[in-house]
Amino acid sequence: MLRMAFARQLLRERGVRFGKFLGTGTGRGFGPGDADLTRYAAITVSDHPVRFPEWERIAVQQAHVDLEPLISRGEWSGRSPFQPTGRRASGMVLALTRARLRPTRALRFWQAVPAVVRELDAAPGLLARFGVGEAPIGWQGTVSVWRTAADLTAFAYRQPEHRAAIARTPVDRWYAEELFARFAVLGISGDRPVLNWTADEREHTPL
Repeated sequence: MLRMAFARQLLRERGVRFGKFLGTGTGRGFGPGDADLTRYAAITVSDHPVRFPEWERIAVQQAHVDLEPLISRGEWSGRSPFQPTGRRASGMVLALTRARLRPTRALRFWQAVPAVVRELDAAPGLLARFGVGEAPIGWQGTVSVWRTAADLTAFAYRQPEHRAAIARTPVDRWYAEELFARFAVLGISGDRPVLNWTADEREHTPL
């Protein structure tokens, strides 16, 4: 946790165009009760591979995911960090959602979460998922890995609770800032349990 306070210097040293060090959670809820104080995440946008040996030396387990942005809508800290290629993914895809909640809308948002989580638990094709956040409350997001883009689309737009949540977003104005991005998974190295890998480990979908 102390290292998180000085993490921005590492990003500058690595020459990344955009980067964030994030806390994590189970992805089953939002707020301090969902936080996992044993696991942290870094997201970086760069033309070259970025690693953090300072963190790797003290890690019990670690995982690294290489991604290609396919679709990106919205902003993160006032920026559009990803440059989508528009390509269609033929293998695994990763979805990243990130939002900054309006304090006056937070309660309504949290009330909508449990029903969506129940749908996600049963979603075909879900391989891994966890929560990410810049702060324990109000600055949060989700990361999910799917066997195919079709599996992700089926959950996002055909499950009734999630579809209803999407429809309510512009009406209830939950977010002061939001971003959704979809990536092709180019490679995964390291320990998949770090990613909350929920699929049978024997079912490694080819990339």
